[in-house]
Amino acid sequence: MSEGRLSDVVDEIVGGWRTELPQVAGVPLELAKRAGRLAGLIDAAVVTELDRLGRTKAEYEVLSRLRLVGRPYRRKPHELASSLLLSSGGTTNVLHRLTAAGLVVREADPDDRRSVWVRLTPEGVRAAEETVLAANAAQSELLGRLPEATARALADLLRDVLAAIDPGGIRDRARPGQTDRRSVGPR
Repeated sequence: MSEGRLSDVVDEIVGGWRTELPQVAGVPLELAKRAGRLAGLIDAAVVTELDRLGRTKAEYEVLSRLRLVGRPYRRKPHELASSLLLSSGGTTNVLHRLTAAGLVVREADPDDRRSVWVRLTPEGVRAAEETVLAANAAQSELLGRLPEATARALADLLRDVLAAIDPGGIRDRARPGQTDRRSVGPR
């Protein structure tokens, strides 16, 4: 821990390992523990809102991905599964629930008889927007405790971290207003 900094539970964990198994006590452990803790806190806040709305995390993810693509709010089931890192069986189960609730419909693909589209119904669009707004409000309430400059710097640093460890996930696109973007890894 650096001098003058606050101490947290991760510092306690790292301190314990520094005594018991010093070779694991370092920045990689701190990063992994803090990233996991942050993700867990954000996830818990979002899940609380989703529970209030009667939605599961998987339903939220499917609804939000369909709403995100814009009109006509549709994707192929395999596209949903791969973008959400769900198994095909898991995706099918979520789609069955959303279909039964009247939030999505399956439509035959006129260009490929073996394939279908999954599309939000008007009620599905409303439900998607409600869940996305609720999740965003929960995230904003939690992360709004950070000064704006700190939040922006953290978001940029996390992008750099992800570029270094998952270069396949990086797109070559500058943020609005940014003209000089430094290279963040292989393209």
